[in-house]
Formats: sequence, C-alpha cells, structure tokens
Amino acid sequence: MQYWPRKRARKIIPSVNWKAVSGEGLLGFIVYKVGMGSAIVKDNTEHSLTKGQKITIPVTILEAPGLKILSIRFYKHNKLVKEVFLASDKELKKKIKLGKKKEVKFDDFKDYTDIRIIAYSLANKTSIKKSPDIIELALGGKKEEQLETAKKLINKEISIDDFKVDLVDVRGVSKGKGTQGPVKRFGISLRDHKSEKGVRKVGSIGPWHPARVTFRVPMAGQTGFFSRIHYNNQIVFIGKISDKDINKKSGFKRYGKIKTDYIILRGSVPGPIKRPLLITAPLRKTKKQDKKNFEFLSLK
Repeated sequence: MQYWPRKRARKIIPSVNWKAVSGEGLLGFIVYKVGMGSAIVKDNTEHSLTKGQKITIPVTILEAPGLKILSIRFYKHNKLVKEVFLASDKELKKKIKLGKKKEVKFDDFKDYTDIRIIAYSLANKTSIKKSPDIIELALGGKKEEQLETAKKLINKEISIDDFKVDLVDVRGVSKGKGTQGPVKRFGISLRDHKSEKGVRKVGSIGPWHPARVTFRVPMAGQTGFFSRIHYNNQIVFIGKISDKDINKKSGFKRYGKIKTDYIILRGSVPGPIKRPLLITAPLRKTKKQDKKNFEFLSLK
C-alpha cells in the first residue's frame, strides 16, 4: 500500500509505526541531506573478494545537528494519558503553541505502558535554515528502561552518538516532479510510432464492462513528493566536523558547509538536497547488509 494512492505526502517527515521498530535507547534521529559523493574505504568484510583492499563506494552525506526534548508523553494501551513539557525556546514559539513548562516528577505517575518523546532538531546550528523540525520518537526496551533513558536525555542536547546502530532505515519524502504522464510515472514502454492518439499513453484503459477505469491502469498524475523508506543502509562513518573536516573549500553544491556532526551512509537515500530525513533502527536486518564492514579513509 506504500505505492498507492500516489498523492503528495501530508508532511515533510513521515510518521513511523514504532511498535514494529525494536532496539535500545533512542530509536530515531532527524538528519539533513547534504548530497552524494564517492568515498575511499578499506573493505574489512569477512569472505569478501576485496577484503583488505581500498575500494571506492557511492555514499550519501547527512548532517546531524543535535536534538532537544520538547515534551515527554506517557501512553496507556496506545492512548495518551499524560504529557510533560520541558522546553520553551524562541524558535519553537514561532512554530507551535507551547504548553506550560512543568517540574518533572516521574515517580508520582506510574499508570502507563509506554513512553515516547517529542524532540525537535537544532536546525539553527546548520547553514540551511533556522526553524526546527519536530517529531515523536520512541525509546527502546521495557517501560522501566524507557523511563531511565528519558531521565538521561532531559535538559541535554542529544547528539548522534546517543543513536547507537550500525544499520539504519531512512524515511523521507522523495523529490517532487509535478504532473507527469504514465511513461515517466509508471515506466510503461512507448507505443509504436504509427499508433493512433499518441505514443506516450496506455493502449487500453480497460474493457467495456465493468464500465469504469480501475486504479491499476497507469494514468497521468502527481509524481514525486511521496513518502518512501530505504531499508538497511550501512553507516560508513560518523564524525564531528571539528575532529574530521570533510567540507569542500566552497562548500557542498546547493547546500553549503557542514557545521555540526555528520553521517556517511553507503548508497543513496530518498529526497533532494536539504531535505529533512528520519533515520531509525532497522525494521528487519538482513545478514548480507549486516556483515559488511568498511573502514572510512577519505572522500574523493
């Protein structure tokens, strides 16, 4: 059902079925797409044909400024029973209506089954925008472990180091392309050049009966700006720009310079440059991706 109906995404950061995602600590993080490049790495994958050799692989660079907690939510059987607000930043006041900041007393409240946090990105530390992006993130483990994790993250700038995984799923909104025909939209082949009523169209849109066009027929319409997931992306390197500067002299094309932490992922991810993306713990690991091991050396 991910590919139908083909219409524009409702929001720029897709929501997640957190019940299906498992792991420890924080299960998601907001990042921003810088662009693609080529990385020189040493292949340390067991039984690989290129083990011990330097190889070049395609990578995507993502900037990962810190997160802060806006509020902590307590759920009981999927229903919100309590929310404690923790933040009152100026940038947030412009974007949402904030609740009253309260003193946190976790021990007084025990009637819940799940804890989640509402986090916002510190986008003003990047070179692309000032307004933060807000998302609900899950915490891994039982409710006692979730409570301990939430206590550790209160009044703290959460860095990408707190998100400890090797493989990630990347959720984002793809590049918008407007209204397009069925050839570009669905990849159908062109008709013969002598065809009547057009070459870049479907030969038949259905029988006389039933007397309607089903949704399975490729038709022209909205293309792009869809919610998409890219599964099992290998993290090649996580670094701080103060420790290992990977910026080009003039900055990255159409993005500028990275100012905070960054992640280098193997392969490509959905969305154009500057798009906010959500990386999460993997929904279902595969052995093929999990066993890959690359030692990052440099960007080309």
